[in-house]
Amino acid sequence: MLQLHNFIGGEFLPPASGSYLPVVNPATGQVFGQVADSGPADIDRAVQAATAALPGWRALPPEERGRRLVKLAELIDRDLETLARAESEDNGKPLALARTLDIPRAASNFAFFGTAAQHFATEAHVQEGLALNYTVRHPVGVVACISPWNLPLYLFTWKIAPALAAGCCVVAKPSELTPYTAYLLSELSREAGLPPGVLNIVHGSGPGAGQALVEHPGIRAISFTRGTATGARIARTAAPQFKKLSLELGGKNPNLLFADCDLAEAVQTSIRSSFANQGQICLCGSRIFVERPIYEAFKAAFLAQVRELTVGDPLEATTRQGAIVSEAHLRKILSYIELAHQAGGQLLAGGRQVQVPGRCTNGYFLEPTVFEGLAPDCRVNQEEIFGPVVTLTPFDTEEEVVAWANGTDYGLSATLWTRDLTRAHRVAQQLQAGVVWVNTWLHRDLRTPFGGMKNSGVGREGGLEALRFFTEAQNVCVKL
Repeated sequence: MLQLHNFIGGEFLPPASGSYLPVVNPATGQVFGQVADSGPADIDRAVQAATAALPGWRALPPEERGRRLVKLAELIDRDLETLARAESEDNGKPLALARTLDIPRAASNFAFFGTAAQHFATEAHVQEGLALNYTVRHPVGVVACISPWNLPLYLFTWKIAPALAAGCCVVAKPSELTPYTAYLLSELSREAGLPPGVLNIVHGSGPGAGQALVEHPGIRAISFTRGTATGARIARTAAPQFKKLSLELGGKNPNLLFADCDLAEAVQTSIRSSFANQGQICLCGSRIFVERPIYEAFKAAFLAQVRELTVGDPLEATTRQGAIVSEAHLRKILSYIELAHQAGGQLLAGGRQVQVPGRCTNGYFLEPTVFEGLAPDCRVNQEEIFGPVVTLTPFDTEEEVVAWANGTDYGLSATLWTRDLTRAHRVAQQLQAGVVWVNTWLHRDLRTPFGGMKNSGVGREGGLEALRFFTEAQNVCVKL
């Protein structure tokens, strides 16, 4: 039985309580490990270790910090197969997806920010004959990085890398549902030469370890990715302590297809944007709006490709759809499918739980599911399902589809398909979304700002935005 301990001050330590949580393989439904069920005592120990390490880490030149992060990226590349298999076992995603997306992106995060810190420029302003003002950016201090279960190592490193590059020390908490690759990262961080206490990884539940982490007075900034309701609770806790907050929260992302689009490409990419990672990506486009002249053609081509999405053992090379992350989440998704039926939706594909033979007989699998005939304001089109469930809706005018696209509490991302460049710019700027893709999806440049509007979050991550978040600006004014 695999046992995952906390990583505090460069050492692997059991939780103070002596308690552990089960780690379940979603594809088999079987427990394959135990992870530390940490609490306030473990968090306090980690914060103390980070605080002790902070003066030495922040004093290192950016080039030296960067070299260690680049080394960590190289070690992730070296252990690609081990990490990918662990991610698949932990999360239920197809091994091929973890091998080609999750783990390479985790390495890229460290490589990018390891070099980006060396190019983080400050500003100077001369008041002619009066004074020189220049800006200095200091690491904000000890920070908390809390990541979700859907892209475990990918999003874990997306937070940790810029914090370390900026000179902060980190107390990080991965999801208790998918802790395996975070544990493996602990081992690699020692090999990469990160000093003890610079990176601390504490496992446990949200109410236990997570709440203690956001409450701790030694934490000066919190970077969090997960659901909107949890983000609101974190904000209520952190605001009175004046902690910096970056919250990347839920989404209900629209996918807009105009009649002049490249239909074949739009269909193929919409399959990915609907069902990648079993629809368990915050950027998936779960509301597909299609201009009426091409609606039937799109529907036919889309459903034909949906039928080709093989649901099966994540370790099989032919599998396109793996397991849902947990039994509880599977039940939640099924409840929304029932809501769609109750709201008068017409089921076009899927909608049923799947039993995969062999070792995965007891796994949590679901068919890719497509509905039409649901009102834009029904619960299925308003609430985040976070699974392989999408709706198709025809539209007639640009004004109509923009109103529907913006008609939720969320504003994380949107996708727009058209050959008309003028329309692309016009509509993109009307969409209430932090990221708008035109004729593509999930095309990420790590230099660009990432985050949501409305209930999809506060702040931006990525590139210089992330480095700014993990630093405090100080102006120095010198009289001439």
